Amino acid sequence: MKILVTGGCGFIGSHFLRYMMDTYTNDSFICLDALTYAGNKNNIADFLHGSRLTMVEGNVRDADFVDDLFTTYTPDIVVHFAAETHVDRSITGPQVFLETNVIGTGILLDACLRHGIERFHHVSTDEVYGTLPLQGGSLFTEQSPLKPTSPYAASKASSDLLVLSYYKTYGLPVTISRCSNNYGTHQYPEKLIPLMIQKALQEEALPVYGDGLNVRDWIHVVDHCRAIDVILQKGKVGEVYNIGAREEISNIDLVKRMLNVLGKPHELITYVPDRLGHDLRYAIDSSKLEILGWKREYTVDKALEEVVEWYRENIR
Repeated sequence: MKILVTGGCGFIGSHFLRYMMDTYTNDSFICLDALTYAGNKNNIADFLHGSRLTMVEGNVRDADFVDDLFTTYTPDIVVHFAAETHVDRSITGPQVFLETNVIGTGILLDACLRHGIERFHHVSTDEVYGTLPLQGGSLFTEQSPLKPTSPYAASKASSDLLVLSYYKTYGLPVTISRCSNNYGTHQYPEKLIPLMIQKALQEEALPVYGDGLNVRDWIHVVDHCRAIDVILQKGKVGEVYNIGAREEISNIDLVKRMLNVLGKPHELITYVPDRLGHDLRYAIDSSKLEILGWKREYTVDKALEEVVEWYRENIR
């Protein structure tokens, strides 16, 4: 089996490549990455000199390049991580999110049709569902309506619908996963966990949006990778699967936990004006995926210290 992973030098994509290469030792892999600010070849450096991984630098927005890539490497499966993902950046500059997340996905889908791909798996986000109330305990299911509130989330919802249209119109074998917030090593330090660790280590103020009570469901990146593997093996073509860990934590609570691990004072926390359109709460119902045999293995309480220590040693 030959598997093309787009965005394989990014945070989640590199973890997925590492997991899959360790798990399926007879398969070969192609890593496609544009190596923008968030992509780093060092994330997969220990695999680059072997025969099972081919690194290709390029952009999914380039249709001729993508078609040549499929012709040259003839992948059987495509797992599509490549995306612009940072909500704050989407608010100040939405155009690149539309170009990469929507147009780029469309270009990949066209290539998959022409080249007879066995499976196109699209990695999406729970943010396409919008927001839940802080109280009440309701959860996002795969039947929840799409109500994105940021340009980033809207671009991902658009690409989700495009992927499903290729299944319904052309019969392209697709699956989609929508995951909650990931944590783990090798994440670019614009996201909450590495950013707060970096600032705390430098004794700088830790900017927390609004009152810090916004809640996210946090899942370890390796559990996310395992879930995608299960969907590839057992998921039904044309279906969407939610991936969540059922670990709802407010932003302020998570920041305080990190400060406790680092031995830094909570007084470093500084509340700043809230993000525009800031969603209150995300919470995922993963029952549909769990029926396939997946369950989370990591908890924040057990994994956070190891993750924080990695950033302490590696972030600069």
